[in-house]
Amino acid sequence: MQKGANVVGIDRDYKPESMIHELKADAELIEGTIEDLDLMISIIRDRKIEFVFHLAAQSIVGTANSNPLDTFKSNIEGTWNVLEAARQLGQASDIADRRLRGIILASSDKAYGDQDVLPYIEDAPMQGRFPYDVSKSCADLIARSYFLSYKVPVCVTRCGNLFGAGDLNLSRIVPDTLTHVLRGEPVTIRSNGKPVRDYLYIKDAVNAYLMLAERMWNDSSVHGEAFNISNQAPMSVLECVDKILAVVGREDLKPIIQGTATREIEEQFLDATKINTVLGWKPQYDFTAGLKETVGWYKDLVKGRNSVASIS
Repeated sequence: MQKGANVVGIDRDYKPESMIHELKADAELIEGTIEDLDLMISIIRDRKIEFVFHLAAQSIVGTANSNPLDTFKSNIEGTWNVLEAARQLGQASDIADRRLRGIILASSDKAYGDQDVLPYIEDAPMQGRFPYDVSKSCADLIARSYFLSYKVPVCVTRCGNLFGAGDLNLSRIVPDTLTHVLRGEPVTIRSNGKPVRDYLYIKDAVNAYLMLAERMWNDSSVHGEAFNISNQAPMSVLECVDKILAVVGREDLKPIIQGTATREIEEQFLDATKINTVLGWKPQYDFTAGLKETVGWYKDLVKGRNSVASIS
């Protein structure tokens, strides 16, 4: 919106605490699901959409493992619906229905599955094994198929663990740790604390998406490509928690390690050389800098929830 775009958003559940409500005066927000192909077609056609950021997904790994069918419908069927809408409108005889200049599909480092060679590079095979990972592998492959078969102008992005203000999925390690320590409680780590992951601040991800969208708009040679987005500073879960405790000043709240998590890949992290080279993108934040910008929002969230609880 800062760049002057008319923004249309679609979601099936606008949570009361979501930052999306701050945009209501300037963006059109539509309640619906990407599993509805007719809705996808009508929105893209009737709003004369020129670019799609396909960010919608069932994104919680634990939920995906316990609800695989809903995950596959959202992440796989939802993806082919977005791409199929683009394909159908791209074949429309009326030029007014053929305005779409590009789609960016948010995939994940999980699409790579468990690999022998790390860090992941973009041409590594898509070999997810568990429900969430498989859903991302499939969506990735479907996007590639629509580009090669129908020239649908799509690019794929693969990020590690995103964090930042506004994330209400409190089961994730950064929101979970922050909300606990800000209440003066130790966080419980479901794994053994050793799994290694990338952590990427949301503003760096947004900047990468915008740079890629602008390149796609004017340069079709990047269509069909995949790009890893990473600050290339992987760390273990315990290292992540320790850094959060240090920023908040609560090193006394030692984490409780359960070691009960299953279906965890021990090491996942990305090589971002391609996006650095092709787009000139580089992260502007390390983990600590991003975290310092994030803490205030969660302080307000915890304070608000505590106020509601005390009134109740």
